[in-house]
Amino acid sequence: MHKRRPLSQIKLSDSQKEKLNEEIRAFYLDVRGEEIGMIEQMQILELFEQRLAPIIYNKALDDAKKWFGQMMDNIDSDFYALYKELL
Repeated sequence: MHKRRPLSQIKLSDSQKEKLNEEIRAFYLDVRGEEIGMIEQMQILELFEQRLAPIIYNKALDDAKKWFGQMMDNIDSDFYALYKELL
């Protein structure tokens, strides 16, 4: 049995970063009525990448585990539903 390697930091592609930077800029303009520079956009995105992304990733794993457990419970009950009554 081999040990699992810890996951590396979540990395976004350049196109994903570009799209998110546009969203950050649009958010600041729409909600706050402020222009935000490229450096500030990148800093906010980096903060989210380092701090928020792992939290969301872990929550998604927890949700997937819960869903999988529910599916396994369904399989278990479906399995026993196949049993024939004994005379």
